[in-house]
Amino acid sequence: MTSKDRQIAARRRPFTEGALTTDQGIPVDDTDNSLRAGARGPTLLEDFHLREKLMRFDHERIPERVVHARGSGAHGYFQVYEPLDEYTTADFLTDPDARTPVFARFSTVQGSRGSTDTPRDVRGFAVKFYTRQGNFDLVGNNMPVFFIQDGIKFPDLVHALKPEPNNEMPQAASAHDTFWDFVTLQPETMHHVIWLMSDRALPRSYRMMQGFGVHTFRLVNGHGRSTFAKFHWTPALGTHSLVFDEAQLISGRDPDFNRRDLWEAIEAGEYPSWELGLQLIPEERAFDLEEVDVLDPTKLIPEELVPVTPVGRLTLDRNPDNFFAETEQVAFCVGNTVPGIDFSDDPLLQARLFSYLDTQLTRLGGPNFAQLPINRPLTPVRNHQQDGFHQDAVPTGRTNYHPSSLGGTLQVGPGFMSYPEHVDGPKERKRSETFADHYSQATLFWNSMSAWEQEHIIAAYRFELGKVTAMPIRVRAVEHLNRIDHDLAVAVAQGIGVEEPVKSVDNHGRSSPALSQARDGAAASPRTRRVAVLMADGADSRVVAHLRDSCTGAGTVVDLLGVTDAAVTTSDGVPMEVTHAITTTASVLYDAVVVPSAAADLSVEGAAVHFAAEAYKHGKPVGAFGSGLGVLQRAQIPLTTASSDPALIVEEEFTPDFPQTLLAALASHRNFDREVSGIPA
Repeated sequence: MTSKDRQIAARRRPFTEGALTTDQGIPVDDTDNSLRAGARGPTLLEDFHLREKLMRFDHERIPERVVHARGSGAHGYFQVYEPLDEYTTADFLTDPDARTPVFARFSTVQGSRGSTDTPRDVRGFAVKFYTRQGNFDLVGNNMPVFFIQDGIKFPDLVHALKPEPNNEMPQAASAHDTFWDFVTLQPETMHHVIWLMSDRALPRSYRMMQGFGVHTFRLVNGHGRSTFAKFHWTPALGTHSLVFDEAQLISGRDPDFNRRDLWEAIEAGEYPSWELGLQLIPEERAFDLEEVDVLDPTKLIPEELVPVTPVGRLTLDRNPDNFFAETEQVAFCVGNTVPGIDFSDDPLLQARLFSYLDTQLTRLGGPNFAQLPINRPLTPVRNHQQDGFHQDAVPTGRTNYHPSSLGGTLQVGPGFMSYPEHVDGPKERKRSETFADHYSQATLFWNSMSAWEQEHIIAAYRFELGKVTAMPIRVRAVEHLNRIDHDLAVAVAQGIGVEEPVKSVDNHGRSSPALSQARDGAAASPRTRRVAVLMADGADSRVVAHLRDSCTGAGTVVDLLGVTDAAVTTSDGVPMEVTHAITTTASVLYDAVVVPSAAADLSVEGAAVHFAAEAYKHGKPVGAFGSGLGVLQRAQIPLTTASSDPALIVEEEFTPDFPQTLLAALASHRNFDREVSGIPA
């Protein structure tokens, strides 16, 4: 073999041969745990393997984000309800008169910048607060827990989740071998995976999506007293989701579905808002919570154990002027905090404090990314940082160091002070024994779901694992599910060709109703929902106008859809313009479908029949009256169930109550009970 051949062979080294080493060839004895001061202590900066592993991972993609590449953003403001001086000195949480400017970014995790908006995926929910004390970044997700407990595993997780390296497939999808191989070998992922298999992974809109800070943070008041806190965002419009079949179809019809929804709502003056809530845990109680370690990011604190206290409201009221300059260049860093908000020893959070800052160096071309307008704080920036790529400031004066006797010395303090937590422990790569339970909260989540939510979870596991080609991985997945709930494991096994497991553990029976989206069914608003009215010649213009005015008056968007793009001729001979032809749009882009009476027989139009049938299948409100009932009958929608189905509105002729019944069904989002009540959907 020539020297050149040896060089080529060395470059084509397999990932799976030999001992694991650092980039310097140093053998690694543990790549699952960061080096900490005691099993529950903070992560140590001297952990060169952690820093190298994260540094290499942070710089793998140029220039788009490694994760959360596909995103949408908007400007707005936050206002606290009442002063929280009892818990924190953070100015934006203690002054109810202050409207703190914010920039929020929502995103998928897996896909590239050009991927679709509606894959089964976690969604990022990041908010940059431009406070009077500097920038505070709350960088969270739409799920309150995460896959892993220690940040040293993040590169492994994302490598397994991303398209497989040999063929760069599949894009924006977890339904493949490497992801399921990793999570079935890493039991701590089981809680988050069941969230990922739920409808939480398919939000109807960013405006109808919860957000969570994930980690336990530390609030510190003016007396130095510490309170642990978890951050929750609750949407004013309720928490609602798509169904998987619908989400897949939307990807083809409108891959910008969520991005367009956010943009158009703000342009229309329908400003989305979320209430900020805090779970507040006194430090002396934090380590006594039953079966929950507040430092474990794979666990949540049930609201029944620690209630969520509403403290303020976030409102987004302005779209970006330029996507690249703002949404793409915004740099969220978990370490951006302000006096009164400090960090806990959560090992995932500790790693993120390093990783987020480090990754901006590649993405935004150097250390001066904070000078970009979207990242620039409102407070004056005065320091001795110097030069570097893209230096925008023009510092003047002779000295750029501290201390100095030559003038221009910047004063130090008062300012941010780290909480004086006592830290004492051996340097070790070890996890606390309180992190060891990987199944009970997954069971809690499963028990908390309604019947239709459980059906969706089973279907998701069957779909995802059905894409896995290695049968041993499928078997391992079912074994894990059997430790969560035996009936769940059996239902999934039956769908993926795996032998049904023998029951190994009993379900503990506990539940937390706050985890179910079914509780938001009657609490939402019909505002900004989209209604499709299928039109045909001979429709009564006064009835259609009354229906449209009633709906738009309640804040919904009404589109009239015709067989073609040409105007329909109403019963009084007046042409009525349509918004689209039925064939150029789809039911998945609407929240409800109405078929009014008309002289022309719309039931002979296959596109109209399919439109209604598909909407019904996805649990959406479907209404018709007069001859419009023929379309529903042709679609094989069981009209006899209307008395027990609040989202199926059928009348022999139009009545004044029809619009209000429709709006009430829209406010309830869907009737997913169709899927579990014996009615085909």
